[in-house]
Formats: sequence, C-alpha cells, structure tokens
Amino acid sequence: MSARRTKFYLDKRNRKWSGVCSGLADYTGIDVTLVRVGVVLLTLIGGFPWTLIAYWMVAWLADDRPSEFNSMTREDEKFWQTVRARPGASVRDVRAKFRDIDRRIADIETHVTTQNSALAREIDALR
Repeated sequence: MSARRTKFYLDKRNRKWSGVCSGLADYTGIDVTLVRVGVVLLTLIGGFPWTLIAYWMVAWLADDRPSEFNSMTREDEKFWQTVRARPGASVRDVRAKFRDIDRRIADIETHVTTQNSALAREIDALR
C-alpha cells in the first residue's frame, strides 16, 4: 500500500479558504458540500473557537496535495478512498476481481483447447 496515496492532503484545487474541507472530503469520499456544512454547523452550535483553531492547525500542518494526483481517473480516486476507509475490504475486492479474471481466462483456455470442431473450422477458414 502506498503511504503517499493514503495520507491526508489539503486540496487546493477545490478550496474555498485553505483546502481543509475539500481535503477531508477527498480523503473520506464524502461530498465536499456536506463537509463544509458540517464544519459550519459545528462552529455555530458550540465549537466556535475550537473548530477554527483546529481548522487553522490542520491548514498549517498538512501538506498540499501533490500535482501528480490530479491526473488520476475517477475510478482510481474511488479505489484509494476505499483503501483509506477500509483497507481490508479493498484487499478483498482486489482478490475477488483477480479470481474472477482468472476464472474467465480459464474458461477461454478450456474453450480454445477442447475438441471444438466449429472453432477448428473457423480457424481453418482464417488461414
């Protein structure tokens, strides 16, 4: 597992202030609007000084998201969010995909290597 891909980063591309909420949204896979509304509600309900202090501490301590992550496909982003949230489940998913691919390749190999006269005629017709 790549520690670089599972680390929390500030997301300066989608930021409003310093990218903390968009970084949290990217890290957890939650919609960024929900994260922002949650932070505002937490601040207004009673966490006023502590929410802002925590926000600025995270903005000061966290690294910016590397630019190489901007070229990832949406599928790759979802995969890494799953790895961060549930590493065991993502390993099971990858194993299941490989088992499925292996089974499909075995089926193809069986189909090609069996005595299939129709397939043999098709191959001979291509020659």
